Amino acid sequence: MSARARSFRLLSAAAVTAVLLAGTAGCGEKDRTAKGAASEPAAPPTPTAPAAPSSAPAAASASAPAPGGSPSGGVSAIASVPPAPSSSAGAAPPAAPAPRATTPPAAPTRLTVAVETRGGRLSLVRGGPAQEFTVTLRNGNTAAYRHLLVAFQMETLVDGSGGGPGAGPGFALERREPASGAWRPAALRVANDRMPPSLFTGGSALAVGEVRVERYRLRANAAGPAGSTPVVVSFIDTDADREAAGHVNLVHATR
Repeated sequence: MSARARSFRLLSAAAVTAVLLAGTAGCGEKDRTAKGAASEPAAPPTPTAPAAPSSAPAAASASAPAPGGSPSGGVSAIASVPPAPSSSAGAAPPAAPAPRATTPPAAPTRLTVAVETRGGRLSLVRGGPAQEFTVTLRNGNTAAYRHLLVAFQMETLVDGSGGGPGAGPGFALERREPASGAWRPAALRVANDRMPPSLFTGGSALAVGEVRVERYRLRANAAGPAGSTPVVVSFIDTDADREAAGHVNLVHATR
């Protein structure tokens, strides 16, 4: 064998020996490390706080202390705000509205009349001054009148001397016009019978609720009769051919 071949074999053997020595040292170090690790006691596991149940109220987790009297450091207290009470829950029921004051309907009223004069009666002297009287029409709330007539009637007088009925127009009746203030002749029927309402015509309007005061005056003529008989004042609805109100007797005497 040549010298080169022997040298190569020696180098190869040395290399193998070095590899084996290195492997043996590494295994020994690993064994010592493993033994040292096995001889040291293991650290106890760090306790973890159990998660709060999802169904538990938040207020309970905030106030419950950890065992031992001190709160657990791993659990943070969560302050919960109670929900605001509903405005409708437990609220008093709304007050009932106050009843509205209602005005009852007015009672039905009808036409009323009045005839008035100084001293309550007509006291005339033949050929003397006239005496004034008023007729008041106060309509109610049930009907309006288109033609309401105020009618006057006297019975025939017999002269106090016994000489028979007075001759000529014994009396003069006048009505005062409101607009002009002038006195105008008015109709006075002198008869002993009653004239039916259907025979009257004319009249003036009177609205619902209207009040009207009419002024009249009566004079006894010098040639007229003397005596006493009432003046009958009637109120005729000439559209309906009936009396709208009861008649009024005005006491009268002429001397």
